[in-house]
Amino acid sequence: MSTQKADLIQERTERTKWFLNERFGMFIHWGLYAIPARGEWIRSNENISVEDYQKYFDEFDPVDYNPREWAKAAKKAGMKYVVLTAKHHEGFCLFDSKLTEYKSTNTKAGRDLVSEFLEAFRAEGLKVGLYYSIIDWYHEDYPAYGDKFHPMKNNENFKRDPQNFGRYVDYMHGQIRELLTNYGKLDIMWFDFSYDTMRGEKWRATELMEMMRELQPHIVIDNRLEGSSEGGGTMYTNDPTTYAGDFASPEQIIPPGGIVAHDGTPLPWEACVTLNNNWGYAAADHYYKKPATIIRKLVECVSKNGNMLLNVGPDAKGNIPKESLDILSEVGDWMSRNGSSIYGCGASELPKPEWGRYTQRGNKLYAHVFEESIGPINLAGLAGKLRTARLLSDGSELILSRPWNTAEFVNDAYVNFTRQDSLSFPLPDPRNTVIELELLETKSE
Repeated sequence: MSTQKADLIQERTERTKWFLNERFGMFIHWGLYAIPARGEWIRSNENISVEDYQKYFDEFDPVDYNPREWAKAAKKAGMKYVVLTAKHHEGFCLFDSKLTEYKSTNTKAGRDLVSEFLEAFRAEGLKVGLYYSIIDWYHEDYPAYGDKFHPMKNNENFKRDPQNFGRYVDYMHGQIRELLTNYGKLDIMWFDFSYDTMRGEKWRATELMEMMRELQPHIVIDNRLEGSSEGGGTMYTNDPTTYAGDFASPEQIIPPGGIVAHDGTPLPWEACVTLNNNWGYAAADHYYKKPATIIRKLVECVSKNGNMLLNVGPDAKGNIPKESLDILSEVGDWMSRNGSSIYGCGASELPKPEWGRYTQRGNKLYAHVFEESIGPINLAGLAGKLRTARLLSDGSELILSRPWNTAEFVNDAYVNFTRQDSLSFPLPDPRNTVIELELLETKSE
């Protein structure tokens, strides 16, 4: 590996330290698509022209938009960072870009919604990031007819001269410069998305990344300038491109084994997940994931050295749906008692237990118990290796033992919730009961 490539990997490691400590963030998808309320891909899915979509721009007036309330909800849920869609594929900007008229300050709202968002979330002590779509269905120089996703992909009247694409890339670079210059310190830049030949240097990605590193060298950037591919792209190698990104970004899935480089080295990663089945507000989508599901899947991410970025889609008036807020509140209730098993934690060297998962920080091993046990809870491989066991939610002592009815089968450690260590008891928290185990031998952090 060249010195330059080694430096890129070391810089990535330094930049992502805070990111891997925080573990849990909020994603917010919001734009004109909140008005038709059929998801953020409505223009592409329904082949809507710019002219027919214009009515949503003319109507946009989020009278209830109060990012301070959004920020309080995120903080209460135990989230440590947030990412807002400054511009989605539709091309509409929630910020006061000088490079377009298609922006929130030119709607009835008359406000720079990104600026207000950043101020509110910073005030709550959360780290802040912006999502920027590198594709654009509004810009006249972005490929339309024949493109894979453009709303006019099947309309021959929208053939465009490929020689003009450079003007769009100039525009894209200019808007990213605005975001990194005019809005203070950003902690994350979340790009979406590359596909087919529209990846890497098609976006003049090296030039873009060099500009971003010059403006805000600390900023953490996802891997979607390069785009995912079979084998994961150069981020997974010891020869990454300049624009390979700082973290991998699996979408709507938690990778079975987490994410590692080709040589087995853990890579920073974050699963982005919706609370229902859409990113943007969809009025008819009432399939919401249960709070226990979110809690357990967050634990799964951390147990595989990953983060979770959990999405909400505010409605046209600027309200996060009540269903989403209720879920976030319950997740926050669990996090307020058990957050120590998430923040700063990662994978354990122990195999996944039958009853749940492990996370670990130093010599603190956290047993996340999802299933009730018949008899005591088996802590396989930990006989003689534990100092104490406590219920994390209240700090109460639990009993470490080897009950008589286990001796015939295994020589393992066991834990139970009362002194009657061979009996069966319900889980104190059926969503996820966390037992903090202190190891006798300190593990390196």
